[in-house]
Amino acid sequence: MKLHERPTNSISDVWDIYKEDLKKVEAQIIEDLDSEVSLINDVGYHLLKGGGKRFRPLLMILCSRLCDYQGADDIVLASVVEFIHTATLLHDDVVDEADVRRGQPAARSIWGNQASILVGDYLYSKALYKAVTLRNQEVNEILSTTTKKMAEGEILQLSKTADINITEEEYLKIIDSKTATLIAATCRLSGVISEASEEKKDSLARFGWDIGMAFQLADDTLDYTANKERLGKTLGKDLSEGKITLPLLHLLKNCNETEQPIIHRIIKEGGVGHNDLEFIHSLFRKYNSINYSLTKAKGYIKAAKQELACYEDSIAKQSLIAVANYAITRDL
Repeated sequence: MKLHERPTNSISDVWDIYKEDLKKVEAQIIEDLDSEVSLINDVGYHLLKGGGKRFRPLLMILCSRLCDYQGADDIVLASVVEFIHTATLLHDDVVDEADVRRGQPAARSIWGNQASILVGDYLYSKALYKAVTLRNQEVNEILSTTTKKMAEGEILQLSKTADINITEEEYLKIIDSKTATLIAATCRLSGVISEASEEKKDSLARFGWDIGMAFQLADDTLDYTANKERLGKTLGKDLSEGKITLPLLHLLKNCNETEQPIIHRIIKEGGVGHNDLEFIHSLFRKYNSINYSLTKAKGYIKAAKQELACYEDSIAKQSLIAVANYAITRDL
């Protein structure tokens, strides 16, 4: 069966079709990570090989194929965006005092906070250095603007820790900045290196932004519903860290006067015991808070798919639709 004839009904089909491209990305990542400082290699390799799905590099490849790109810069930029993403994970785990990442010991629990912060800084700088070697000013501007916005999003989230007065608008601004903006940039960059029209670059960016918003909404829902063994997540982790995500926001808005002070106490105390988590889950069911969040995520996915309308049907387009579906259906 020829490549363009293969069905792409599931994410596993997509991984299989583009496995050779993803192998090139892995090789690029290992090459880019290489440093004379062994600690950088140890920490970086631990996280980069720690079970991530390479979601952003896959989007880079798919969007490049959608634009009929024939060069090799997409592989370089796939490594760049993965480095940026990995740097944020290293820093996030320090801020959150996390001991586990993707079911494995977090880098900070092995090498400490200082090493995690500094290696994260290195990954940021190496990513931007690699981007500069492509000698494309538009690429540089997109990545600079993106990393700035991501940092602002992380700081905004920190400032809203355990803030029971946070609004849905503020929450959406946080996930826009910390998650959606990098995925939007990833997709736009594919259009840039492909010399696509401004209309198509904009549609790719909007596609990526919608996917990013849905992905984070689904991720925040998984914090309360995930299969721990399959996804390596600790249930209620966001709640224990004082992160008020959309399911909890919806609950705070709809709960009664008796339930509200109990929820406030759980948020303020941070340490979430089994009984507290069961109480929150019972209220989620009572007020349909999980369904509310997933419905909003599905709305973003619908919008994302509509952004692909200006492209002819192709294996890449079908694959992007499969990836969009995966963003909100993974182990829910």
